[in-house]
Amino acid sequence: EVSAPLQCVCVCSCRFEEIPLDNSSIMYFPLPSLPFLVFMNRLTFLAPQALQTGVACCALRSLIWLSRQFTSAHSLPPSNRIECRRGKGQHLLSNPRVAEAIVEKAGIRSTDTVLEVGPGTGNLTLPMLEKAREVVAVEVDPRMVEELHRRVQQTEYGDKLKVIRGDVIKMELPDFDICVANIPYKISSPLTFKLLSHASKFRAAVLMLQREFAMRLRAKPGDPSFCRLAVNAQLLSSVELLMEVGRRNFSPLPKVDSSVIRVNPNPWPPPVNLREWDGLIRLCFSRKNKTLGSLFRQKSVLSLLSRKFSASGQGYSLVNADNSTFVFSDDDTLTENSENEIDNAYQFPSFKEKVLYVLRKEGYEEKRSAKLTQEDFMKLLSSFNRAGIHFAQ
Repeated sequence: EVSAPLQCVCVCSCRFEEIPLDNSSIMYFPLPSLPFLVFMNRLTFLAPQALQTGVACCALRSLIWLSRQFTSAHSLPPSNRIECRRGKGQHLLSNPRVAEAIVEKAGIRSTDTVLEVGPGTGNLTLPMLEKAREVVAVEVDPRMVEELHRRVQQTEYGDKLKVIRGDVIKMELPDFDICVANIPYKISSPLTFKLLSHASKFRAAVLMLQREFAMRLRAKPGDPSFCRLAVNAQLLSSVELLMEVGRRNFSPLPKVDSSVIRVNPNPWPPPVNLREWDGLIRLCFSRKNKTLGSLFRQKSVLSLLSRKFSASGQGYSLVNADNSTFVFSDDDTLTENSENEIDNAYQFPSFKEKVLYVLRKEGYEEKRSAKLTQEDFMKLLSSFNRAGIHFAQ
């Protein structure tokens, strides 16, 4: 005889499904079809005990997965089928276990206002409403807004949801404590830096991103994926990986896998003028594997810097958010100073020699941007600025 629970397993087609073993790991596990189980059942009469144990484990783990899926899915109002627009990067998270894991890892408190970007039909929104004081969802698609309202109104949390219809990149962000979002891949970069530049303080942002983009955000000097994105993001925050999510957890199926990261903004703003910083980093990573000496010898680079040098006048100090000024001393410690510390009395034969003098003096002429640390870039920018050489656009 085949019990009712086992029949649930048998009617499933023989395919690979993603089975959460815990909140941090996802693995592929086959759900056997009925002919397969019948064949294995006959075979176990003649098979050794090990094979019987394997069949039992297969059935048991399938039942555990099904029970988890039904427990999670049936606790939420069902969603109507809405055709997603791939061109707009719409891929809805369809696995409720993954949604629960993300909410759990986010560490949402009962007093939190949560910002969610791109809630879709609410598969991530509904679990968050159970934990947060309020969820502010920003959605540009009116079809998704209507479906989200419909589902939430079937729960007891309708008064905890606030929906803002609009483009999150073009709007001013509301105040929030934590951002939790499965964001469209095409706005990953602008949204990440929009969050980091947000005026009000927030605790963290838990973001589902394309795996390659998440790797670039977390890359360290010397990594193949180390780039301008990583340098700028790590200047303003710390980034940690929370979990990997396979593409089969989404509908429609995307072409790439995803990662969930936690972005923790730095409590204190960096002692640097961000426009100057971005100009230097943009220039250095235009050819990240060339030596800085070779990069800064290029005529196009020298011409650009020369024009800014002529227009800037004397000296420059790094500007913090509170308008206090700082420069880095030779021992890399922060010291207050309002004067130009480089020896401007020395007359250089050309602007090119002035630039190369700064690189040689700080020991960066033969170094490559791909292997420089945050401290290296800070020191280099400080030295250039003290020589009156600027990078701001």
